[in-house]
Amino acid sequence: MTGEGGRIVARPLTAAAFAPFGEVLEAAGEPDRLINRGLCGRWHDIARLEFGEGRAGLSLFRAEARALPLPLDMVERHPEGSQAFLPMTPDPFLVVVAPDEGGRPGRPLAFLTAPGQGVNYARGAWHGVLTPLAPPGLFAVVDRIGPGANLEEHWFETPWVIEAA
Repeated sequence: MTGEGGRIVARPLTAAAFAPFGEVLEAAGEPDRLINRGLCGRWHDIARLEFGEGRAGLSLFRAEARALPLPLDMVERHPEGSQAFLPMTPDPFLVVVAPDEGGRPGRPLAFLTAPGQGVNYARGAWHGVLTPLAPPGLFAVVDRIGPGANLEEHWFETPWVIEAA
């Protein structure tokens, strides 16, 4: 029922709710290791990064801030690699994902991040575009750099509307 549109309520981002689509990147709980003579906690290997035939690249993105309610008319996915978004400010951003239903996105879900949270979208996961909710919208992004098509877009016949809880 991807063409029907409708209302989506954004809820707080949790690792459990996001798990089917990738990993929440956050320094939650105690670190796995202490390094640098005990002066630095390390949360080790917290995301599955995949790059297919390409290589890992680190880019900086600056996206315009948006406000809720927000129409959602398109989601995308990257069949050749994962994509991690790490905000460079403590401001929240909107995370939109959708389950895959036979090669098309199902009903989207929306999440609001807390300060210190980023996300890693799994390879092939349907997701919305980068949507900061406050300027400057600056993010470090780790994703696949390489030849070939790595972007699929799906446009909904009728946009969904994402609202705050």
